[in-house]
Amino acid sequence: MDAVSTAFGLSGAAGLNAWIPLFATGLLDRTGAIDVAAPYDKLSSTWVLVVLAVLMVLDIIGDKVPVIDSVLHTAGAVVHPVAGAILFAGQAGLDDVPTAVSLASGALIAGTLHATRATARPVVTGTTAGVGNPVVSLVEDIGSIGLVVVAVVLPILALLLVAGALVGVVVMFRRVRRGVQARRNE
Repeated sequence: MDAVSTAFGLSGAAGLNAWIPLFATGLLDRTGAIDVAAPYDKLSSTWVLVVLAVLMVLDIIGDKVPVIDSVLHTAGAVVHPVAGAILFAGQAGLDDVPTAVSLASGALIAGTLHATRATARPVVTGTTAGVGNPVVSLVEDIGSIGLVVVAVVLPILALLLVAGALVGVVVMFRRVRRGVQARRNE
């Protein structure tokens, strides 16, 4: 159960920031703090860690700039689900879960959370003239780091947090859809 819970937490973190959990997972595998299953254990190789560190820093900085964040969120429609898939499938101890199910689960978790934040970001931009973007981005980065820590230290809590976030997304989507339908019927 811990491997599944950790997988949920790390793929959820990838929905907030793809590069932080990828880098952290590679670093934690490198230090022996966690075990990453092959072939995903390549995350802990020196050159991959260097590339992930550079991408992480560029993303953290770029996501604070209103025009660049839009480009990053568009590219994130692919990057975040792929990161989530890698992180979910890479968890050692998921031997009973078919690889396709692991990849799909991670992609769905990260993709859903990324799509939600990417949809909300233009609202933040519009209502704050872009001033709120760096604040929201910082909160997302901190949330991603926090979720990585929780996924490793208290995996069951990570599972509950991600499950709660996904339920919240569904509830929010339904409310928005009902509001749109109500306006159309007026």
